[in-house]
Amino acid sequence: MPKMGPRLGVLAAFLVTMAACGGSNTPAAQTDVGVTGTTILLGNTIAQSGPARAYGTIGNAELAYFTYINNTKGGVNGRKINFKILDDAYTPANTVTLTKQLVEQDQVFAMFSGLGTQAQTSVRDYLNTQKVPQLFVATGATTFMADYGSHNWTIGWQPPYQGEARIYAKDILANHASAKIGVLYQNDDYGQDYLKGLTDGLGSSASLIVDKESYDVTAAVPTLAAQLSRLKASGADTLFLFTTPGFTIGSLAIVTKIGWAPLIYLNSVSNPQVYMGLAKKSGAALANVTSVAYLKDPTDPQWASDAGMQLYKQVIANCTTCNVNDGFNIYGAAVAWTMVDVLTQAGSTMTRKNVMDIAANHLNETNNPFLLPGVVVKTNSSDHFPITQEQVIHWSGTGWTLQGSIIDERGTIK
Repeated sequence: MPKMGPRLGVLAAFLVTMAACGGSNTPAAQTDVGVTGTTILLGNTIAQSGPARAYGTIGNAELAYFTYINNTKGGVNGRKINFKILDDAYTPANTVTLTKQLVEQDQVFAMFSGLGTQAQTSVRDYLNTQKVPQLFVATGATTFMADYGSHNWTIGWQPPYQGEARIYAKDILANHASAKIGVLYQNDDYGQDYLKGLTDGLGSSASLIVDKESYDVTAAVPTLAAQLSRLKASGADTLFLFTTPGFTIGSLAIVTKIGWAPLIYLNSVSNPQVYMGLAKKSGAALANVTSVAYLKDPTDPQWASDAGMQLYKQVIANCTTCNVNDGFNIYGAAVAWTMVDVLTQAGSTMTRKNVMDIAANHLNETNNPFLLPGVVVKTNSSDHFPITQEQVIHWSGTGWTLQGSIIDERGTIK
């Protein structure tokens, strides 16, 4: 066999080296903590007990959607999604402990859809310091979108509470300009965010608010009779409930018991029909109730043959504890759809940084099948409010009816 010349020997050595390094034009896949060749681990803290336990089903619905993706699609880009849900009972101290467990012991890739304004605020600095994505928190608190610049490992998903309250203000000014407004709100960042949006939205007509009463989340529901009686005595003929489901059900029943029949505005995070039904069973005479929606209502007959609703029902079949008619469950499926979209876009670069960048700066979903037609999920480098559109709904006595057209509050909240 002839000997190689010096130049051929150098070339051969170079080719061997490149082969050993896997040299090609295709970049190597990149992964991060919580990602293996076959799995992606996401973590979640949510109230499955305590005063906000009605929200706990959201986590179960999200798990059902991930199970559907794992079973029908083989996961995302060949990796199945594992989702660990821990019950923090809507108590921030528990949220801190459990979040640290998920990050430091379980080594999750990201936190997904953690619930509660105070709860998620309590771990935001920690997660940002650790550079762990805090994705699509299950709260519309404005801070989770507006303060992305100082907390760029955190992003919300649902419409901001201030934007929702501004829509109510528009409805008041257009249809009830002489209203005398009383407000019952949860005395924390959650309730105060709604109150600020209503006040700002009313602008020079903020004097329409004749009384404001607050309650503590640890209070017993029957004690709300005192606040509601004061609101009635103030002369208010319009009541805003910026409350969580348990307090909403109790408040609606108390309003009827004290012989008050105001026009009621009920925030969206308490309005699924199943909870209106519970309020009715508790003695509430439901009439003149207004709210907003951005999700399809599983109880609304107009969606019976809708492809998105059919998919939702297929997904929820994976959850033995989920009530298909509970609007919180379609919320869970919808936000999980966005999470899968983000992971899919990440492709071979399954790193925390890349996934966070896609979620915060490059969302453009016009086809989430669980949202009302026309509602989009989008973010860019200067706008970190994924959903800003909602539509007014009115309680008909047996269900919610969509009113008017979609209202977009994008750009009104900074």
